[in-house]
Amino acid sequence: MKTVVYLAGQLPKRSETFVYRELFGLRAAGVRVLAATLHPPEANLGEPRLDALAAEAIPVYGLGRCALLRDAALELRRDPARTLRLLGRAVMDALTATDLTLSGRVKTPAQAMAALALASRLRDQSPDHLHAHFAHAPATVAMYTAMQLGVPFSFTGHAVDLYRDRALLIPKLRRARFINCISEWHRRFYQELVLRPDADYPVVRCGVDMAEFAPVSHPPGDPPLVLGVGRLVPKKGFDVLIEATAQLMARGCAVKVVIAGDGPEMDRLVALRNKLGLESSVELPGACSNPQVREWLKSADLFVLPCRVDRDGDRDGIPVVLMEAMACGVCAVSGDLPTIRELIRHEVTGCMVDPGDVDELARTMEQLLSVPAHRRALADAGRRRVAEEFSLAVHVKR
Repeated sequence: MKTVVYLAGQLPKRSETFVYRELFGLRAAGVRVLAATLHPPEANLGEPRLDALAAEAIPVYGLGRCALLRDAALELRRDPARTLRLLGRAVMDALTATDLTLSGRVKTPAQAMAALALASRLRDQSPDHLHAHFAHAPATVAMYTAMQLGVPFSFTGHAVDLYRDRALLIPKLRRARFINCISEWHRRFYQELVLRPDADYPVVRCGVDMAEFAPVSHPPGDPPLVLGVGRLVPKKGFDVLIEATAQLMARGCAVKVVIAGDGPEMDRLVALRNKLGLESSVELPGACSNPQVREWLKSADLFVLPCRVDRDGDRDGIPVVLMEAMACGVCAVSGDLPTIRELIRHEVTGCMVDPGDVDELARTMEQLLSVPAHRRALADAGRRRVAEEFSLAVHVKR
């Protein structure tokens, strides 16, 4: 049986359900998959299997600097020529890459040292392949680790790692055995940078377990429940949702809005909610476990994630939480981004609104909440779309 190593920045991490679901799916399919994590895993995720995964994940930085230098030195002693070639390659990458900041050029040789330490820790497991989720630091460490071990590597790019925090992307696209694309848009994006056959850029979505996120019949809420879930960062557009809620309330359309998640925008969103007098209508409960999110979805009448491009150019790929909502039979509304169009066809499998357009979002929410039959039809079509193209079973096979 071949052994594959999955590497991510944090594994497991609450907001990156797609990484550990893919790992568990491959294990269930009979693949031996080891977990490795750059930074210590998130704790207390509310699921025993995630606690077990956190305990078994092989750390990169988590053992401390002294342990990292010690294990890197073991590689130097084991194979001096290969180790020195790797460090030289990292220095050349740092000097010649076109997408590294000054700090990124300094970090690159340090990430090669981390890769040497990880290689030392993996040797007893005899890995055959390394796969990284996220194209920046995790893919950098995976690439250098694979070079040191003499095995191939691959990676899956997502969003911030391709836009705001891009690092060594072109060398990785050239050196990887293959690059999993979460959307057709990502494939075109990569092809414009490094032309390779489509087979080297397979479309492997972030999948959803259709059994785990099954529809639950419930009477409409009074008032209706509008749910948003995600990290509280500008690209999610939750400020637009709060302002649209104020418009609905002003028109006499009462709603209950829950925005579940945590992040740097929390204080600003709370202040905006309070300024608009929505304390009793908009709830910001903070970070929620995955079981809690599933409970919210069971009673939601509408799911809204008004994604947009932020000032730094960061944007979403295809948010998994949109797939989860649609799998649960909840009508979804999203900001209109090219990647998300592969999931939501406007007025067919959900609704799209112009990013940042408060008026359009308020009108769309009001129309959907006032015509339950239409909302139900979109929700049913949305679940079918997820089952056909975004289910975990489909993408584990891919």
